[in-house]
Amino acid sequence: MLQTDLIRYLKGVGPKKEEIFNKVGIYTLDDILHYFPFRYEDRRNFKKIKDIKENEFCVIKGKILARNLKKMPYFLHAKRVKNILEIAISDDTAVTHCTWFNQGYLYDKMTIGDTLIVYGKPRAHDGKLKLISPEFEIFEEGEDSLNLGRIVGVYSSTQNLGQKFIRKTISLALENLNAETKDSLPFDIRRGKNFPNIAQALKAIHFPQSFEEAEKSRERFIFEELFFSQILVYLRKAKHRSQIASPFKINAELIEKLKQNLKFSLTASQDKVLSEILEDLQKNYPMHRLLQGDVGCGKTVVCAFAVACAVSSGFQAAFMVPTEILAYQHTETLRNFFDGFGYRIEVLVASLSKKEIEKIHKELLDGKIDIVIGTHALLSDEVAFKNLRLVAIDEQHKFGVAQRALLPKKGINPHYLIMSATPIPRSLALSLYGDLDLSVITELPKGRIAPKTMWVREDKRPWVYDFIKEKVSAGRQAYIIYPVIEENEDEDLRSLEVMYGKLKKKFSKFKIGMFHGRLKPQQKLSVINEFREGKIDILVSTTVVEVGVNVLNATVMVVENPERFGLAQLHQLRGRIQRSTHAPYFILLSGNEICEEVSQRLKALEESNDGFRIAEEDLKLRGPGDFFGRMQHGLPDLRIANPLRDIELLKEARVFAYKIIKNDPQLQKPEHRFIRERIDSLFGALKDSFSLLKNNTDDHRLKITNDHR
Repeated sequence: MLQTDLIRYLKGVGPKKEEIFNKVGIYTLDDILHYFPFRYEDRRNFKKIKDIKENEFCVIKGKILARNLKKMPYFLHAKRVKNILEIAISDDTAVTHCTWFNQGYLYDKMTIGDTLIVYGKPRAHDGKLKLISPEFEIFEEGEDSLNLGRIVGVYSSTQNLGQKFIRKTISLALENLNAETKDSLPFDIRRGKNFPNIAQALKAIHFPQSFEEAEKSRERFIFEELFFSQILVYLRKAKHRSQIASPFKINAELIEKLKQNLKFSLTASQDKVLSEILEDLQKNYPMHRLLQGDVGCGKTVVCAFAVACAVSSGFQAAFMVPTEILAYQHTETLRNFFDGFGYRIEVLVASLSKKEIEKIHKELLDGKIDIVIGTHALLSDEVAFKNLRLVAIDEQHKFGVAQRALLPKKGINPHYLIMSATPIPRSLALSLYGDLDLSVITELPKGRIAPKTMWVREDKRPWVYDFIKEKVSAGRQAYIIYPVIEENEDEDLRSLEVMYGKLKKKFSKFKIGMFHGRLKPQQKLSVINEFREGKIDILVSTTVVEVGVNVLNATVMVVENPERFGLAQLHQLRGRIQRSTHAPYFILLSGNEICEEVSQRLKALEESNDGFRIAEEDLKLRGPGDFFGRMQHGLPDLRIANPLRDIELLKEARVFAYKIIKNDPQLQKPEHRFIRERIDSLFGALKDSFSLLKNNTDDHRLKITNDHR
């Protein structure tokens, strides 16, 4: 990148405006050109002043008849209004007034007799229609306006970065473009999709001559974002497939013996997923698979089969989880499952003593430990393995992409299985994890009862408490979940600490426990063990129970201030109470006054127990958001594309990306040079990925699969 490509060197920007642009992610001319409008306004057709209507946007043109700047006395300042500028304009059909607050400097810019073009929404005031703080331009014959008399793009802006300045800056940046500007989207794709070239598309998306032109350019850039994300996905997949791994010996007798150790039969869905994993483990390149499924569907059991195959093949397995409670829970589950197999299983968490941690480090390096289950403690530089060949990561969304990548580096191209109980719609799974093979467990074990979800308002609180008493008196246990531990003066939320004292009085006949993230590890284990053993009837907690707290007898959960949680998180919480054959009840207790968006979300949860449907609804309401952050997934922010809305374009982009990487895995062909340059600019140098593919092209072509459908 040349220094002159920086936004500060564009006319009218400079260092101060550069800082403001930087805050919204704009550093270069390319960044500002790809800062797209989020909507358009039709400002082409002028209305006669006599025809304007209240609350209907309009563009009018008229001469300034009068102007008045009223300065407010200090003691009369209302809402910090210091001055009011009012002008009267006429177009010979009628007169109207325009008003601006605290913009007295405009007085000297508006001279009586000037022709003014104004855009805004008239409002009734003192029996007359006025335009309050409208956009305006002083009309000069022959001058091309960027803001009025045309279709105008509207951009996300800040207090110090106005719409007019953004449009002016983009216009200046566009002047640097010409018809020969390099276009990283291949010509055959542009021709096949009837897309404009990059220069035409950038001009049309910012300053379109028609809505059709704007839409076609938007489609091009949506496709382009999805196309390059999929190019990267397939490069990653090619990199995985070019590595050499140790195949596991899959013993049918072992698998059958493991199944006999279970106290239940695998579901058809579990069997299908297990077959996919076992097939992967026998290949000479590492498995990279994402295993999805709702809370309680049996992902851990399927993973345990893979762990057993690793150990029986003479290798070590590491299982990373986000919390110490989940680490101890999985350890107990695997020890029961592997009873009689002689496997050495240990836990590695930060709360262990220094002596215990050092002992585990030594025995992992010596190969005396077959299976280690741990938290982030597994990522420590001091952790080394003798022969690590399987890495499993549970609740993978709780770890950043960099963290997830560290553990496999402690082995020699180990097989890699990541699991998620947060359902990801297929369109997003293709975008985010397209380099991983995808398995989904679609059913719960037999006998499970779907929770009855009830959304009630504050005036039903007495009924909620009576319901909890009824169920606990019948022998069940309950959770009551709060969004915060302590009260905050700035937020109208019920806090765990305040409500805990009140609940102890309200449920004085029952045993109440408190659980939250600030407790020490041993305190957490103690509370959960007491809850599991039935020594606590009602657990008052934050969302820390969302992951890894399994108490079969707990069948009631009340969530206070549910509007503070995303649908996916609420669905995760709901999964905590559907692990037994007793009927579960999930109660959302909100305030009496709830906005429409929150109402939609809570109704969606009330109406469905399908995690994938819930996730889709959540994403429709909130947008993809953090799903595409660089920090979490190593993919670029999507500025204009939305995989849920643009699923058909995503499928097409994936097909094109697949064909290109299959036939030119190092992007060496001349027609792909600009793709490589664009990928480098988006994701940094790709030398490591390309060098791994060197001399493996034939293998790569055979191994990469066409899974875009």
